[in-house]
Amino acid sequence: MDGVPESHTGWTFLTNHARVLAAVADNPNIRIRHIAARCRLTERAVQKIISDLERDGYLSHVREGRTNTYRIEPGMVLRHPADSGLPVAALLSLLLRDEVDRQVPPEQFSPARRWTPVDGG
Repeated sequence: MDGVPESHTGWTFLTNHARVLAAVADNPNIRIRHIAARCRLTERAVQKIISDLERDGYLSHVREGRTNTYRIEPGMVLRHPADSGLPVAALLSLLLRDEVDRQVPPEQFSPARRWTPVDGG
């Protein structure tokens, strides 16, 4: 996808941070340009969101050659007081459960699956 993604007006149920986190949960080796295409964001916006998530401890990455491998901290709780105590893993489980029904170009994303943390947490 080249250029700026099509814009959206009005409100949505999910934040861009949640969308980026779900894309990473689906494929820990996903490239920023593929996250941007999937979430309909600019690459710069995705870089800022990843920086936010890393700064606050929800996400980390390891550089492997030319690729980043991301790791989500599944036990971190959501930030809003109304969601007090709800871990990131619960949110991701909901977001990725029905992913198989979506029409996603296979060269961009791994097959959808129910998300489970790497460390079994």
